[in-house]
Amino acid sequence: MSSRFERLGSWSTRHHWRALVCWVVALAAITGASLALGNAYRDNYDLPGSESQQVADAVGRDASAAAIQIVVHDEAGLTSPQVRARVDALRTRVAALPHVQQVADPYTSPGAVSPDGETSFFTVTLDTAPMDADPADVRELVSTARAHQGHGLEVELAGDAVQDATAPGGSSEGIGMLAALLILIPLFGSILAAGLPLITAVFAVGSSVGLVALVSHLATVPTYAAPMMMLVGLGVGIDYALLVFSRYRSELLRGADRDAATARALDTAGRSVLFAGCTVIIALLGLLMLGLAALQGLALTIALTLLLTMVASITLLPALLTLFGRRLERAVQRRASRSGRTPGDRWRLLADRVQRRPLPVLIGGLAILLLLAAPVLHLRLGFADAGTNPPDSTTRKAYDLLADGFGPGASSPLIVLAESDQRGAQSAARVLRMTPGVADVRGPLPSGSAGWILIVTPTTAPASEHTTDLVHRLRDDVLPSVGDHAGGRYLVGGATPATIDFSDAVGQRLPWFIGAVVLLSALLLMAVFRSLVIAVKAALLNLLSIAAALGVMTFVFGDGHFGAQPGPIEAFLPVVVFAVVFGLSMDYEVFLVSRIHEEWQRTGDATAAVREGLAMTGGVITAAAAIMIVVFGAFLASPGRMLQEMGLGLAVAVLLDAVVIRCLVVPVVLRLLGERAWWLPRWIGRLLPPVRLEPEGEQEPSGRHTAYVS
Repeated sequence: MSSRFERLGSWSTRHHWRALVCWVVALAAITGASLALGNAYRDNYDLPGSESQQVADAVGRDASAAAIQIVVHDEAGLTSPQVRARVDALRTRVAALPHVQQVADPYTSPGAVSPDGETSFFTVTLDTAPMDADPADVRELVSTARAHQGHGLEVELAGDAVQDATAPGGSSEGIGMLAALLILIPLFGSILAAGLPLITAVFAVGSSVGLVALVSHLATVPTYAAPMMMLVGLGVGIDYALLVFSRYRSELLRGADRDAATARALDTAGRSVLFAGCTVIIALLGLLMLGLAALQGLALTIALTLLLTMVASITLLPALLTLFGRRLERAVQRRASRSGRTPGDRWRLLADRVQRRPLPVLIGGLAILLLLAAPVLHLRLGFADAGTNPPDSTTRKAYDLLADGFGPGASSPLIVLAESDQRGAQSAARVLRMTPGVADVRGPLPSGSAGWILIVTPTTAPASEHTTDLVHRLRDDVLPSVGDHAGGRYLVGGATPATIDFSDAVGQRLPWFIGAVVLLSALLLMAVFRSLVIAVKAALLNLLSIAAALGVMTFVFGDGHFGAQPGPIEAFLPVVVFAVVFGLSMDYEVFLVSRIHEEWQRTGDATAAVREGLAMTGGVITAAAAIMIVVFGAFLASPGRMLQEMGLGLAVAVLLDAVVIRCLVVPVVLRLLGERAWWLPRWIGRLLPPVRLEPEGEQEPSGRHTAYVS
């Protein structure tokens, strides 16, 4: 009897035009609807119950969220009549631009002129939020303001809207796809064959982008979800399609006709794709347990993208294989006839060399992973400020001017809410002025029924570790002592404390998330392979490869090497990288170990099983990994720091997992353990449900009471 996957493959081949039309119509409809309705992306870092959230709820949302700062600087001073006239002309011209609601006066706003009189700033309030502002209007505002500089006057602009509108356009997706094509062409020997995985991924990701834009009207989807889902979707989509197409090519070379090859590819590689995709989705949905709105929306969007890539790999790709089957078959047979090598010869040679000296290889592989993972010990979570932007950007120049004129902490002051009488607020201000790490205190300012507000400027930058220490010290020691003596309650809020609260929340919940995902995956592997050792080994090595990837991210972006600006790693990136990489690692684990397990069951020779298993899977694993590495690595060319960090982390993790772990460490560990690698206590075996990934109807070889997975 045919399996569900074979029936799906049969339907896709018999109705290939219908499948293609369905995908084209779906892509066109989703894209058209998303363009018509637009998106409702918004970043939500609310943490109900946190101190920063209490301050935000009490005093209202920060007006700067819908504002642009214009920073002016003149070494001759800003108070001379000539310079003041130029600044006033600048304000008048900006006030006449579209969507400008209000322009503040720097000469009358308290604290808007630096102590040396050379630097000032004023706020331009828009009638829309930054994420809703038209980039063209913002760029016009930037060019209008900067047109007034010259003759000693510097004019730079800061704010989220400016950063989004002036960021250079990225071509990361195009670079990644071109690099993937250059790898696939020599692998398959045909531009057509190389293009099919790319076409499949483009349809899946294109549909996902439009669908997520529509979903954003119903759920909270962060602004960075679209580029991140494109990054993951392209890499994983090409990878999944490659696995199916590789098996299709293998079946053709074995003599199967095109329809049978398609059905068999879905019945084998299609199962692996489904298993790997579901594992990644489960890991991503594990982010929901963190209880953070920003991560929940991101997890749902990436999970939706992966779901569509799986569907495309087992429906659209078979249709394309049928449509171009005759030409593909000729190309495959022609390439095979030109090659005189037996498949896997190079990998058998590598396996033999690895197994001759298993301990040095094992020690060397683990040493590489541990060395790369070392920087993760000082990983610091947070959100990078404008100080990490490119030095030639106007937002970075504005940040530097403010830091030089007012101090490093001026760009994001702390807001202290004094729920007390005026005397208590004044007492808090006096204590704060004497606190190390505080550069300036303005206020107390009345805040209606909420109490009094103090604007506290730290001596260090918003993303600095010293600023984080200051916020904790104010909350834990300084302000509670004021409350003990003067009465009342004193809360620290603002953009920087909100970032600190979010990072702390992620750090506190991350171990629970990691533990849940690792436990679930270990149970799944035990059910598949009926082996405790395999499950524990996979969990430990996966954790080690992810730690090494995070260590490289910390070394480059956290410590500021290879030209990167030093700063914290975005708080949500470690959990996203962990979820995606752990699921992908499970895919490679099952793909390699199942073939080794099959050979061991067939021959009973552990050494030969490792050699043949690596020979049959090493090429596919490295090819699939190479595709993801170039796609992920291409995002290092992205203008956004967040995408650069994630692209580097994912690329390094896949590289280490495919090369160091799957091709070196795992074969050596299985070689050293021999039959003990497949040991499972009987009581655990009775509790675990049987999970079979091999096609229905295939029987296990007799004589060994272990699961068989192909």
